[in-house]
Amino acid sequence: MNRRLALGVLLVIAAVSGAGCLDYATGGGEITAETLDQEPPVAYQWDADADVYIDVSSDATFTATYNVTGVEELRLYRTSFRGLEEPTSISAFRYQYPNGTVLSGSEFRARGGEIEQTPDEVFVRFGEQFQGGRIGIHANSIPKRLSLPVYVEGSHEIVLPPDRQVDFWLFGNVAPRGYETEIENGRQHISWDDVSSDTILVQFYLERDLSVFAVVMTVATAIGIGGAVYYKRRLDRLKRQRQEMGLDVEADEPDDDSPPGS
Repeated sequence: MNRRLALGVLLVIAAVSGAGCLDYATGGGEITAETLDQEPPVAYQWDADADVYIDVSSDATFTATYNVTGVEELRLYRTSFRGLEEPTSISAFRYQYPNGTVLSGSEFRARGGEIEQTPDEVFVRFGEQFQGGRIGIHANSIPKRLSLPVYVEGSHEIVLPPDRQVDFWLFGNVAPRGYETEIENGRQHISWDDVSSDTILVQFYLERDLSVFAVVMTVATAIGIGGAVYYKRRLDRLKRQRQEMGLDVEADEPDDDSPPGS
């Protein structure tokens, strides 16, 4: 039985290793034209003032536009929970020329642009025919948390889903510092004039989370106070019982250091 179990484990390990090797051999899997040409769930903000504009949705996805002026190659990757780099799973790729013309992912490729996925990243390469402009992508995130490498230098703006905030320190967190926040149309905007770090992190919460937290803290405080009162009453009652039984005689015992006859 133990041999069969060991053999089964070895087969599973071999299968996983083989799949990993296949990924490297095949370049990590091609991104299909169908994936690249999907319609984004929300319209890309091509006219955003920030070099990087990220619109976070309540379904743990985001759409983003990046100013790629002067950029020859863009490397899109994420860091997994194991600390390993992996490709950002992008879809709905768009490229906008400076004159406003927008290409789909397959059109971008047809005109000489490259979108290549490896086991560690997605490379977007711009030829001489793509001078300036912006790209738009759609990708997955994590509920109530956005953590992304800084793909493009410059100003950044992140828009949270409706009724989400970062202001309460216990639930919210933003890095790097030096940001500003404002509310527009019921959504919190977080912006940096320039980002010097390698990663941006935004951890946010629902406004109703604060109400739930307040209720929990109120109940916990009431339980704590009630427990303390109950414990004190129990001690007082035990003390009275000991006195009634004559067990508390410390006050009647003579002091060993007192002089004889005192």
